[in-house]
Amino acid sequence: MMPGRMPCLSENPLGVSWHDSAWIPILSPANIMDYFSERSNPFYDRTCNNEMIKMQRLSLDQLTNMTGVEYALLHVQEPILYVIRKQQRYSPQQTTPLADYYIIAGKVYQAPDLGSVLNSRILSSVHHLQSAFEEASSYSRYHPSKGYFWELKVSDKPTKKENVKEEPSSLFQRQRVDMLLLELTKKFPLPPVPPPAPIKTEVEIKTEPREIKTEKVDSPRMKPPPEKKPRLN
Repeated sequence: MMPGRMPCLSENPLGVSWHDSAWIPILSPANIMDYFSERSNPFYDRTCNNEMIKMQRLSLDQLTNMTGVEYALLHVQEPILYVIRKQQRYSPQQTTPLADYYIIAGKVYQAPDLGSVLNSRILSSVHHLQSAFEEASSYSRYHPSKGYFWELKVSDKPTKKENVKEEPSSLFQRQRVDMLLLELTKKFPLPPVPPPAPIKTEVEIKTEPREIKTEKVDSPRMKPPPEKKPRLN
């Protein structure tokens, strides 16, 4: 929602958000209450004690000495998350929470109460159960000879997987990952890398003496085989 537009919060404040783009780059715990108390913010009640202190230019520490509706910074997780509580103060020690607002990346939302969370979960469960019963009843069939049976339709076509585009990481996520990697490297340091071995430029070739084998030649004095004489009948 753009600054200057004030929706009707009496219907459903859980579906409303507000932000001022001029403040987002400079948000910090020191000025987050000033950002929330902008007049264009529909979640800010101008009759609260914070507005009276702001007009009188007093410190926020004076809120404990007053009674009525006030806003207090409840939780901070820099640089992206701030939680502000609206509460009713009766005394310096007694307060009653009225609503919580969380600011994520400069956008203000109202946190749902326990009744709204339970109502949403129950409605979602009933919706899914009703859809399951309707789909199951569509597969029910009846035949006089068979009786009741289920006819499940199985599609032969393979389902196409849609290409899901990955969202780029934020600055907060990158800083947290770098911090975790730095802590891991401190706890488990890497072993030192040994120096590289020197490269030999000259290759030595070892030659082994080979033995030359000579075959022995048969002596020429060997006798020829005896001649066969013909038989006389």
